[in-house]
Amino acid sequence: MRHFSFLDEDQLEHLFFRRPAVLDLDTDPALLAVALGATLYSPGTRPDLASDILKLGSRGVLSMVICLEDSIPDGEVAAAQENVAAALELLYSRRAGSAGAEAVPMLFVRPRSPEQMLALARRCGASMRVLSGFAVPKFENEAGAAQRYFEALAQVRRLVLDAPQSSPGLATDARFWLMPILESPAIIHRETRTQALARIVEVIEENRADVLAVRIGATDFSSAFGLRRTRDLTIYDVQVVASVIADIVNMLGRPEDALVISGPVWEHFDNNERLLRPQLRLTPFAAAHEDALRQRLLTSNLDGLIREIGLDHANGLLGKTVIHPSHVPLVHALSVVSHEDYLDALAIISPTGGGATASPYSNKMNEHKPHRAWAERTLLKADAFGVAAPDINFVDLLEASVR
Repeated sequence: MRHFSFLDEDQLEHLFFRRPAVLDLDTDPALLAVALGATLYSPGTRPDLASDILKLGSRGVLSMVICLEDSIPDGEVAAAQENVAAALELLYSRRAGSAGAEAVPMLFVRPRSPEQMLALARRCGASMRVLSGFAVPKFENEAGAAQRYFEALAQVRRLVLDAPQSSPGLATDARFWLMPILESPAIIHRETRTQALARIVEVIEENRADVLAVRIGATDFSSAFGLRRTRDLTIYDVQVVASVIADIVNMLGRPEDALVISGPVWEHFDNNERLLRPQLRLTPFAAAHEDALRQRLLTSNLDGLIREIGLDHANGLLGKTVIHPSHVPLVHALSVVSHEDYLDALAIISPTGGGATASPYSNKMNEHKPHRAWAERTLLKADAFGVAAPDINFVDLLEASVR
């Protein structure tokens, strides 16, 4: 796997000062967590699920969640689970055959319960090896609820490792992770939030090797108050939810814990109606062909998403949950590290013994101790998404990505 793998050699040479790293499931989990990028959700009932996954992988999607929870009507859960199992079997057989080089994103299933994780593993056997793990909904550790998912994860590993493989050389391990989704009422309500988050921190610390990243369920947070933001507003404009995000980052996002927290879902796509003025300046889209791109973004109301991604990054969140393929290029283009930030990060982590110096671009001050955690995270992003060439900006990367 590699971000921007769909670009040809000339485009990569033009756009990148340093190209994204090649990733696999043996890559350091700290880098894989940063590299998740835009995690695309798909309901488990979707027809031709395996074909869609392969198609999206070839177009730059690096991580997906197949949902068996809220996106599935209660009466269709069994059919959805069987549909997902069939898709995993097909993907496994294709990887074992001559099409093994096909781009398969990191796949996670969003189950309704630990029991459903086990049922899927018993049904799929070795085909579970195409999964990277599970995205756990409404994650909280009241009465040991969270621990049950980790116990189920260990059982899933044993079931898959014991299952016979159609192609024994396909994989040597069954490595699965959990991605907790923080979205329960105990977290949104102020009177229970601190204790609920403290319990979550405790159970994650106890099972840190099994946790790839943490996700935020802003839709559930909003629904607790009967709210739903419009496409003209970001989640940070909904103050009751923004305060929860701040507390999540405060308690789970400390640099010493190295835990990646992803940005909440953007749930809007094409719609020409809007109330507020556009949020994309003309300057970065100066060329005529780039202005056409700007108009496409505005017509699709994606300028709000661009602003929210910027606020995610400013608040310590990496990657984002998305529900439409058109959102993926935006998240990834905005995740590429600028040449300026890359040089700053290298300068900050150099063994100078501390102090403050002018930045390599001579436009800011770099303080080596206060900025070190930022620099280390920036270099991880550089490994995952690459470093843009000196004269390349977000617009150039996005134009090359939108096909």
